[in-house]
Amino acid sequence: MKFTRYIVPSVLVLAWAMPAAAQEAEDAQADTRSDATVVVIGTRDNLLRISGSGSTIESEDLDRARVLNVNEALRQVPGVFPRDEEGIGLRPNIGVRGLSPTRSTEVLLLEDGLPLTYAVYGDNASYSHPPLSRFSRIEVLKGASQIRFGPHTVGGVINYISPQAPEELGGDLTVSGGNRGYVHASGSLGGPLAGLRLLGHVAHTGFDGVRDNTRLEFTDYHLKAERSLTPDQDIVLRLGYFAEDSRVTYSGLTEAEFAASPRGNPFANDVFVTDRVTGSATHAWQISADMRLTTSAYSLWFDRDWWRQSSNSGQRPNDASDPACGGMANLNTGCGNEGRLREYNQYGVESRLNWDSQLLGLPAGFEAGLRYHEERQRRLQVNSDTPNGRTPGVSVNAGLRENNTRYTTAISGFVTGAVSIGQLRVSPGVRVESIELERINLLSGQSGTSDLTEIIPGLGLTYSLRDDLVIYGGVHRGFSPPRVEDIITNAGGSIDLDAEESTNWEAGLRGTLRAGLDADLGLFYLDFENQIVPASVAGGVGATLTSAGQTRHSGIEASLRGSLREMDVMSGGDDIFFRMAFTWLETAKYTGARFSSIGGFANVPVTGNRLPYSPEFIGSLAIGYERGDWLVVQGEVQHTGEMFTDDLNTTAPIANGQRGLIDPATVFNLALNITPNQGRLTYFATVKNVTDELYIVDRSRGIIPGAPRLFQAGIAFEF
Repeated sequence: MKFTRYIVPSVLVLAWAMPAAAQEAEDAQADTRSDATVVVIGTRDNLLRISGSGSTIESEDLDRARVLNVNEALRQVPGVFPRDEEGIGLRPNIGVRGLSPTRSTEVLLLEDGLPLTYAVYGDNASYSHPPLSRFSRIEVLKGASQIRFGPHTVGGVINYISPQAPEELGGDLTVSGGNRGYVHASGSLGGPLAGLRLLGHVAHTGFDGVRDNTRLEFTDYHLKAERSLTPDQDIVLRLGYFAEDSRVTYSGLTEAEFAASPRGNPFANDVFVTDRVTGSATHAWQISADMRLTTSAYSLWFDRDWWRQSSNSGQRPNDASDPACGGMANLNTGCGNEGRLREYNQYGVESRLNWDSQLLGLPAGFEAGLRYHEERQRRLQVNSDTPNGRTPGVSVNAGLRENNTRYTTAISGFVTGAVSIGQLRVSPGVRVESIELERINLLSGQSGTSDLTEIIPGLGLTYSLRDDLVIYGGVHRGFSPPRVEDIITNAGGSIDLDAEESTNWEAGLRGTLRAGLDADLGLFYLDFENQIVPASVAGGVGATLTSAGQTRHSGIEASLRGSLREMDVMSGGDDIFFRMAFTWLETAKYTGARFSSIGGFANVPVTGNRLPYSPEFIGSLAIGYERGDWLVVQGEVQHTGEMFTDDLNTTAPIANGQRGLIDPATVFNLALNITPNQGRLTYFATVKNVTDELYIVDRSRGIIPGAPRLFQAGIAFEF
């Protein structure tokens, strides 16, 4: 297989730590070993000590809803807008507080505290996502505390936590199926072996997607090995492989196509194939009772081939200038495919030191970190004149159109502290990012370089009203580096595109209002000196990112969760539980001098207009009933408000479907879990989008509909 040529770096990362893992543990006890996983928040109780907005999604939340994809899960978090695409969350589009959701470029995605995306500095775009069944919980952090992680500190940090390897032999198995060709099987097996604690996980999913002529197929393998070297030292090794081979298009529908067949897809021959290999090793050393050092080495290789019959936007199909193509009528005969071929390599080493001490006689805690990180991108565009897209043709658009290699090297570090003055906890910090970028055009031989260094300060405060209720607030510098392709031209020149910078403020109240009732109410204000936005639609003409200048985001976030049993309103084995997440994005607008860059409207001022894909209202509400240990039923409603799709705030749809107001959508979900005789076997069934509402989720490349009514049923078994 192709990926075997690149698996060596990931294996070497594991080999770096294997000699230490082979040492005999010095009477290490399971109850004293530390967890060598880097967390953003930790347990939900830790939110009382964090000065920023934060949320956790626990395994119980995922199981009760039988969550289908990452987008559905993240709708449980206020301030987060996950935009759907293919219906299964393989290419998440996650926006935070009005920032662009496209390819999740404004958020930092982590797995066990390490980079999940494949070019976090040079091209932070998500075209792949592991299955949620691999993770036990999710952490989301949006406030000043996020400067502990980087480089993207504008929107938020999303950290997926994998479960620990078990002390005894055990595992689980889940099998489910549903309509539109949905099949899923996942299982894990773990326990002690040769002095290690092992956990292996395998998952396979197939789905016909939300549109016709689509078939999504992906498989994920993950192995985790843990070892307590001494009572003070732990090591965790991880190795993963993900493969996708799907028939899925990049383009949406025109208005006429959507009216004729809302779930149609004329591009039946579009193919997406990817391989991903990851490896990491984390060593945790409890140096003393007050000091802890965690060091991680990580490696990632990602290869993606996307063959498209269609262009990104204006030309449909991509060889429209070729007389042999003749437009859509000859799509499957005279027109060839456009191959967007990408390969990424990523390596890094990171250390974090935590210690508790005193400052001027006051209790204090500190954390410092240092990272070295490298990336390489190889990007090809091959146009062909054959439907299978593999053989370059002879038309004016055929052959090798792009051949780029791009390099990014980054060194970063941070220092944060927390000093307690009575009930007040003050948490200052600073992060430094130093980045070098290079772009080489292998077709012309031209190349260019650029570099930038950014200092990112932050200050957070918490004030304890009670042990379980705090006021929090903070301010920090938001920073997000531009992509290599957006700061260096294909000819090697420099583009006047500054880093994305903002000043982010927030304040809120979080904690337990009464036994069994927890709440979080926060206000946020993001003031951008420079926000990077797409000049037009994704890809094609106008795809280059531009400096949008000053923008402003403000609003309110609220979450609430409770249990009538924990409130002592209900007794015995019965319980009614609920959770709510609500976002009011009151402002998300251009505030500086800004003119539309959409073709034909370049001189139209849009200052004061709302940013694209920034709905004013987002909310979710779930209510469930639990009967003893054998029955859980839950109903959920998820709402997304209307949103504009361009900086002109166009309301009337245009013919190609790429602009126009997206109407609000409300989706109802139901989930049922039955565990007979308090056993280890659970039967479950779900209905997503109960009313089968037809709604639009995206127009950036034409109209993409949301998921229709989906049924799933299955079993989950623990052993």
